[in-house]
Amino acid sequence: MGLIKMAAVGAVGYALYKYATRDKEPQSAYAGDAHFTNVRDAGPENMESAPKRWSKTDEAIDESFPASDPPGTY
Repeated sequence: MGLIKMAAVGAVGYALYKYATRDKEPQSAYAGDAHFTNVRDAGPENMESAPKRWSKTDEAIDESFPASDPPGTY
């Protein structure tokens, strides 16, 4: 009998959760989604405040972001 009560409470909790979040837009993790529009091109010319010095290593790091591997120019 305890299992049936727990299932009923879980179903009611899930229904309340769905009711409370019904107006919110679902989040998407796909790169083609419109939420990912604040991406800039690599290079100092595309920065809001460009650095005073800019080396080839800085450029390689900037071009590889957000990759998990470091650039091969070290």
